[in-house]
Amino acid sequence: MTELLILGGGYGGFKVLYDALENGIPDDVHITMVNRNPYHAMKTEYYAIAAGTTSDRSVRVDFPIHEKISYIFDEATRIDAEEDRVFLAGREEPLAFDQLVIALGCEDNYHGIEGAEEFTESVQTMSSARHAGYKINDLKAYGNVTIVGAGLSGIEVAAETRESRPDLNIRLLDRGNTVLKAFDEKIQKHVADWFRENEVNVIHEAKVEYVEKDGVCNNGICYMNDVTVWTAGVLPHHLARELPFKKDREEKLIANDFYQIPEKTNIYVVGDCVSSELSPSGQLAGEQGERIAEVLKYVWRGQQPKKPSSIKLKGTLGSLGKSDGFGNMMNQPLTGKIPRIAKSGVLWLHKRH
Repeated sequence: MTELLILGGGYGGFKVLYDALENGIPDDVHITMVNRNPYHAMKTEYYAIAAGTTSDRSVRVDFPIHEKISYIFDEATRIDAEEDRVFLAGREEPLAFDQLVIALGCEDNYHGIEGAEEFTESVQTMSSARHAGYKINDLKAYGNVTIVGAGLSGIEVAAETRESRPDLNIRLLDRGNTVLKAFDEKIQKHVADWFRENEVNVIHEAKVEYVEKDGVCNNGICYMNDVTVWTAGVLPHHLARELPFKKDREEKLIANDFYQIPEKTNIYVVGDCVSSELSPSGQLAGEQGERIAEVLKYVWRGQQPKKPSSIKLKGTLGSLGKSDGFGNMMNQPLTGKIPRIAKSGVLWLHKRH
C-alpha cells in the first residue's frame, strides 16, 4: 500500500487532496491529511475574522469524506526526510510515508525586531486571527490600533477594521512611499484616497525599531497603542526551512518541474514553502496543488508524468470593506464595487467547489 501524507490543509494541500479524489485514488494508495484544524480554512479571509466582520464558520470548508482518506488533526513537529517519517505533537510514534506533500504555508517574519513577536497580533492562523479579533473588538471607544505592514493583508485588515469599528484610531505603517507599490498607480491612488476619506492614518517610509506592550517605535517616534497587528512579511513554515535541501534567498525549498525535491523526489512542495517566480497567493498554491495531483496520478500508475503546464494567474483581488475593492483582472486594473463583487464570487465558488 502506497501512503501519501499531506502536511497542511490550506489552499495547496486541499487542492492536492481534492483533485486526487477527482482523478480517482487507486486501490493500492491511501492518503492521510495532517492539519491543525478539522476543516480547510480560507486564509485570504482571516482579515475579516480579525476585524470581527465575519464568523469563522463562513471561512471554513469541510474536508471530503472517503474510504481512501484519513485525517489526523494535529501539529507536525519534525520531518525526517532521510527515514521518510513525520513526527506529531500528539503522537509518540511518527507517521511513515511513501510520498509526502509539504503544504504547511508560512509564518510571520519579524525581521529580528525587538518585541514584535511578543507584543503583536497575527493573522497567519485561524486561532491567531480570532485572538486579534477579540483584542480589537474588546477595545473601548477611541482605542488605538496600529497595523505594521501595508501589503495586501495589512490593507485589508486596516480597511475592514475601519468599517467594523468607526470609533477607533487606526494607523497603518508602510515602509514604502506609496501603498501597494507592486500594483498599478490607479489602484494605489484609489486605496490611498479610501484611507484618507475614511480617516486611516497611513505613515510612509516606516521603519519599526521595536514594539512594546503599549506602543510602537517608528523612526524615533513612539506611538501609544492598544493593539498592534503584524502583517510585515512572512517566511516559509519553519519545518520546511529546517530541511537539508536547497533553498532560495527567501528560504523556500527549490523544486523541479514536477514540484518534487530534486534530491528526494518522493517529497513534493506547494504554496509558501516552494520557490516560485510568481508572488505567493492562495490562487497560486491551488494551481500548484492541481499540478501535483496530476503528477501523482501518473506516478501511482507507474508512468512517467508529463511536465506540468506553466501557471498563468487570473489576477489579484483585494477588499476595502464589504462594498469597495481593487484588483488586477485580465491585466486590467479595476477599483470600486466590481472587483469587490468578483472577490466575493471567487470565494463563493471556492466554498462550493
